[in-house]
Amino acid sequence: MFKKIKLKKLLMFAPLMTLMFCFNSPQNDDEKMQTIMVSVKNTLSYLHYSPKPINDAYSQDVYDKYFEGVDASKRYFLQSDMDEFKKHYTKLDDYLNQGNLVFYKLTIDRLYQRVDEIDKMTQDILSKPINLEENDELILEPKKRVNPIDAKQQREEWKKYIKYNILQEIETLNSKEEAQKKKKDSVVNNKLKDTIKYAPLSMEKKREKATAEVKDLITDSFRRFKKRKKMDWFTVYMNAYTEVFDPHTNYFSPKNKEEFDAQFTGKIIGIGALIQEKRGYLYLGELTIGAPAWKSKQLTSGDKILKVKSKPNEEPVNVVGMLSDEAVRLIRGEKGTPVTLTVEKKDKTIKEVTMIREEVAIEDTFARSIAVTAKNGKKYGFIYLPSFNVDFEDPKGRNASDDIKAELIKLKKENVEGIILDLRSNGGGSLTEVGDIIGLFMNAGPYVQVKDSRGKVQTLSNKSNEPIWTGPLVVMQNELSASASEILAGAFQDYGRAAVIGSPSSFGKGTVQTFVELNRFLNTNDDFGALKLTIQKFYRITGESTQRKGVESDLKMKDFFSYSEVGERFDQFALPWDKIETTSYKKLTGLNIPQLQAELDKQLADNKNYKMLQESAEWKEALDKEETITLNQTKFNELMKTRKAQIDKFKGLDKFNNGLKFTIHPDEAERIKKDEAFAKKTENWRKNLERDFYLEETVDVLSKIK
Repeated sequence: MFKKIKLKKLLMFAPLMTLMFCFNSPQNDDEKMQTIMVSVKNTLSYLHYSPKPINDAYSQDVYDKYFEGVDASKRYFLQSDMDEFKKHYTKLDDYLNQGNLVFYKLTIDRLYQRVDEIDKMTQDILSKPINLEENDELILEPKKRVNPIDAKQQREEWKKYIKYNILQEIETLNSKEEAQKKKKDSVVNNKLKDTIKYAPLSMEKKREKATAEVKDLITDSFRRFKKRKKMDWFTVYMNAYTEVFDPHTNYFSPKNKEEFDAQFTGKIIGIGALIQEKRGYLYLGELTIGAPAWKSKQLTSGDKILKVKSKPNEEPVNVVGMLSDEAVRLIRGEKGTPVTLTVEKKDKTIKEVTMIREEVAIEDTFARSIAVTAKNGKKYGFIYLPSFNVDFEDPKGRNASDDIKAELIKLKKENVEGIILDLRSNGGGSLTEVGDIIGLFMNAGPYVQVKDSRGKVQTLSNKSNEPIWTGPLVVMQNELSASASEILAGAFQDYGRAAVIGSPSSFGKGTVQTFVELNRFLNTNDDFGALKLTIQKFYRITGESTQRKGVESDLKMKDFFSYSEVGERFDQFALPWDKIETTSYKKLTGLNIPQLQAELDKQLADNKNYKMLQESAEWKEALDKEETITLNQTKFNELMKTRKAQIDKFKGLDKFNNGLKFTIHPDEAERIKKDEAFAKKTENWRKNLERDFYLEETVDVLSKIK
């Protein structure tokens, strides 16, 4: 949950804060990092909803959290390194107070040293024959791994890691061959024209090919690692400090904040092209239809990018060997300004292409709807909301509530008899959008209570008495539905406005965050990034927090995530659940939830597809929890055969069709004729909806609500 709060309102919580935050402009990276450390510490101490004491116990938690981010697999640091680092175990609190970089620089310098050593080590391992018949095992579970005692043991561990990757590559080659053989056999058996190429490789050739592929991948991964600036690791270090306060308090570097804003608003200023990195080169990926790269008619997917000229009065920058995110920053810029790409085409010709940057929408951020015809012939509306997006800086920018309103108007024109609002995997967004969306479905009334660090409770209400849709409504959720999704689902549930259907409970994020720009407190024009800070907790109108517990579905169906450790309650540093007083609200005519659940349970009890879904989810979770795997090729092959047999058992799920008919809106049908990318995405979306077992059951539930 993200809330836009003016800075002066934040300062009311800590009027002396400006006295603590006055710094002169830093002269270098070290001074910049020191300034950020002290600024983050002060912001956490004064503004966080539940500040922690900065003491030795805090230091120990930060220490453990940091190494989870830097070397969770225990492949880089030796035990002697960890013994040396351990001397700082109870000192990280002091370093935060002082802006002391001694621990950060020690660990990151050592990390780059080890990476250099391991890079040479792995090249040496891959230059010699690798025996895949030894009875080795690789420990998969990080918690079961230990740091290698010395370079010899580290070499053995990396050799095991390389073996594992080679075996996986061989398995990939085997699977591709099997697929090609099945296609060829099908063509021959059906007496069709045979154009299928099937040339199986010998096992020796597969080993050679797999080993070469793994060598390229490992070489490229170390190349990218070394290209990464040490300053980038500072974000990991600072987030160890912030996330011990709670998992949603995070430090964002300037470029991380830029990416967050782009996702939150659903727009970027650029040319509308994916940038892909492969073996030291950057390539254009998919081009967005209608965006500058596509409109140029000179660029295509697969073009190699050689140079980027970001501004007319600057020299082009050679991007060969550059990390993709650095190149993206050069390509993006101010709306209406030119950017020039020098590219190598597939025919090896070189071309310079100048484009004018435009606002490019990230379509996957926005709400979308489709008409659904059930097996009984009745028509319903399905609205998918991926996030509660809003553009705080642009009054004319897109937001979730306006998009939902537009989709409802479209669906009403199609005379639908009920609405399904899909919030599955919606991680939240703007708090203000929740109230505006609620106002589209019901009259004015409170929808959430918000408590700050001083214990002051504020009730937020929807003020609208002009709902767009007052008919039957069902809300879909799963374990990844969080924050704003939980407020919306919880409010509809408390009023009896909608039935909430899905996983037993949602994610359980009951906290509110805001961004605090660190440079606002500093005597400089430099950008020091921002702190996303937990400042409030929200509560349902019943007074219950959604923190850790989430929203319990009215109508429960286990799904893919129900067997995994997904949710706030599994995070060591998540804030606790609690309860406040109920606010005054008028419940609507209640739904007969017990009857609906009984009917749903009866249907699911005899449903083979539902049982298979559960079995598949349990099996995949068991795989994820396996602690070791064999590195003996014969045993590995047998293991893969066993797994393939299990996968074959679940293949029926891939062919599942829920029997629902989906009809896109007339305006989208017109767009499909002109927009290839949109047409492809629409077709994929429709196919996924046809395979959606839970949507079939939800439509059935909706048909029983009057």
